[in-house]
This record gives sequence, structure tokens and C-alpha cells, in this order.
Amino acid sequence: MQPRNMSMSGVVDLAAVKAAQEAKAKAEQTRAETARQGGAGAVSPADLVIDVDEAGFEREVLQRSAEVPVVIDFWAEWCEPCKQLSPVLERLAVEYNGRFLLAKVDVDANQMLMQQFGVQGIPAVFAVVAGQALPLFQGAAGEAQIRQTLDQLVQVAEQRFGLTGLTVDADAEPGAVDRVEAEPVGPYDALLEAAVQALDAGDFGGAVQAYRNVLADDPGNSEAGLGLAQAELLQRVGGMDPQQVRKDAADKPENAQAQIAAADLDLVGGHVEDAFGRLIDTVRRTAGDDREAVRLRLIELFEVVGPDDPRVAAARRALARALF
Repeated sequence: MQPRNMSMSGVVDLAAVKAAQEAKAKAEQTRAETARQGGAGAVSPADLVIDVDEAGFEREVLQRSAEVPVVIDFWAEWCEPCKQLSPVLERLAVEYNGRFLLAKVDVDANQMLMQQFGVQGIPAVFAVVAGQALPLFQGAAGEAQIRQTLDQLVQVAEQRFGLTGLTVDADAEPGAVDRVEAEPVGPYDALLEAAVQALDAGDFGGAVQAYRNVLADDPGNSEAGLGLAQAELLQRVGGMDPQQVRKDAADKPENAQAQIAAADLDLVGGHVEDAFGRLIDTVRRTAGDDREAVRLRLIELFEVVGPDDPRVAAARRALARALF
């Protein structure tokens, strides 16, 4: 039941890549099992806000996060800011019409959950997506900020984990479940699953090939594109001597390939801004084929981190200034 951290801004290190791929595979398995049993059920608007305790957390939050992003509102009766925030979250849960589920946790009655999430003060809002936990915000945030955060959450849940939310029926009785037709399995699910299994086994070459097989038939497949960028990065770094790579980069600041290799290491280590900054500086110092090689590697690393990450947007602007 211990939550695992996940960055919404992009998977950049080996542990995070594996965790995200494993979570996605688990979510897909859960949805497939639900489909075999007749499909997911429609819920009433009243079912979009639930009270959760320690005993029901596994079932109501972790398991359901394979179907829908679960937003957790840590609150207490004595907390005045909670009384301002909670009604807003409850109203937005209904307004978002099943794109997320709101789970309310009374911290006075559930101290263990509070400790496991590292909650330092309330109100505090977290999310669980495909079994992985991430902090959203703390304190009585304004509605505009809350909406922006929720929009990002549901986008990440759909794009990276295929979670499209719950079917809501305004006429359904609270707690009732209507059978709906299950969504068909996608044409590339087997190949994408093979790529995940290869990553799990440390077979980065196999993962690269599996993702390329998908892209050969469907060049616009965003999941395969992201997976390929991650797998190729891990494959490159797997054959490196980190100490030698760092030494070469320090000794040869003008050498494009030395800086490219060091940037790969930076990114896998989670040092996103260092990786981007290194390559942008190298673009400024190089010309011709070397400069183009550095630019192309930087574009690849943008794909690994994800286009929605603000660090990518800032680096794109810096790259444009360096080029022009």
C-alpha cells in the first residue's frame, strides 16, 4: 500500500521508466479483466466523491486508480482552510464528469495514510494514477490553479496510461452499476506489451525493436514514440563508463560527442536542466555537422521528458536563441 512517486513532467531515470511502464501494464491488465467480466459500470454523480479509510484504501484508491485518476483530499473537521477547499474539489469532481474520482481522507481517523503520503500539513491534495502517487498541491489553492492542475492530471492519465475515466449516468442510483460495452483492444497492444516486458527484463534492444515495429505501421503513435525515446536512451547509457564519460566531457568542452554522452547521463540521473543546458551550450560552441548532431540529440531528449514539461518549453526557447 506504500505509494510510489511519479513525476507528471516526464519519466527520466531508469527506476521511473520501469515504474511507469509497469504501472501502465498493470492498468491495461485491470481494464482487460474488467472487459472480460462484461465491461466497466456506469456510476452516478454521487459516486464520484467517496470517503476512504485505511481499511478501504487498497480497494477504493489503489485498485480503482487503474480505471480512473484518484484525487485524494486530506482534511480534518477542525481545519478551516479544508472547509474552503473540499467543497470546490467536490463540485469539480462532478463537473469533470468522471475524468477523476475524489477520495476524502480524514487525517484524524487515518494517521497511517497521512504518514505514508508524507503529509506535513492540511489541506493537502495528492493523486494516484495506475497505482503511483504524486503530490498535487497543499493549502487552500484558488480554483483557477486547481483546474489547471486537474487538467494536467487527466491529460497525463489518458496519454501515458490510457485512463479515460468513468462512465457517468445521471439517472443511475448511487452505488448501482450498469454494464456497458467494453472498449476494443487496440491493434498494437501486444507489441507495446512486449516492449514493456523487454524493458522489465533490461532488454533495451528488444524494447527498441518492439516500439519501432509499432511506429513502422503507425508513425504517429505517441505511446510508441515516447517509449522508443526512453528505450534508446537507456540502451545508450547502458554501455557507458560513467566516470570516463564525465572525464571526457570535462576535458573536451568543444567535443560534441563527449557532451552528447554526458547529457544522456545527466538525463538518466534525473538532472534534466543540466542535460538541456549542456547541449544548448554546445550548440553555441559548435558548427556544421557537430552542431546538427547536438541539436538532434537535444530534440530526442525533449521527447523523453515530454512536450508538456515546462523545462522543455524553456529549453526550446533557449535552443532557438542559440541557433539564431
